[in-house]
Amino acid sequence: MAEQEKSWLRGPIEKALIKGLTRAYSTVQVDPRKFLIQLRTAYRMPISGYHGVYSLEIGEIDSVADDVIRSGMKLAAVEGAGFGLGGLITMVPDMGILSAITMRTIQKLSLVYGFQFNTDGEIAELWIAAASAAGVDISRDLLEKEVVNRFVPRVIERIAARASTEVVEKWAGRVIPLASSAIGAGLNYWFVRAWGERAKEHFRERHLKLRQRAHETAVGTRVLPALPVQEG
Repeated sequence: MAEQEKSWLRGPIEKALIKGLTRAYSTVQVDPRKFLIQLRTAYRMPISGYHGVYSLEIGEIDSVADDVIRSGMKLAAVEGAGFGLGGLITMVPDMGILSAITMRTIQKLSLVYGFQFNTDGEIAELWIAAASAAGVDISRDLLEKEVVNRFVPRVIERIAARASTEVVEKWAGRVIPLASSAIGAGLNYWFVRAWGERAKEHFRERHLKLRQRAHETAVGTRVLPALPVQEG
């Protein structure tokens, strides 16, 4: 793909990514209550609330996270195959839908590891994880200086700017007639896999740190037995 064509595509794709991520933020968020039911029924996690995941083996949680990523990959592949038939013509709308699928996968991973997104602080942490999955480093100073309604759009813009460059480079094969459907499916599959794995690592690390902190607190507050009083 010529550099001029890449430059022309980057702008529309970046806008499509911003639109899709913003939609995931405002209108198509995962419902934590419904997803909890899914975790208890489909994945047989013996929990009554998300705090319950901290009592499970980390391997069990990782297994569910891997399955969530695979589900997102399959959905993205089907979507990519359909839109891929149009080649570059359907590339922009494809990016909008793909970004929403990816963000919903990241939201599910957040919940799997016990992190909800009810408060402004939790929502901000979710988007920091999304930025991490995109390879964007978000300064904690930015979070401290911004309210969430201003913080999230700025993070979305940074994610879209980074991802659009990556997308244009890797999606070059969609200019090939007939093969564009298979290529679109494969690239979308790869996209969700890469972002999902990085997001999983982010949440897993946070989860383990909280477990360690809780353990250290429990040990530190444990009451020592009274020493026997010696006579004489």
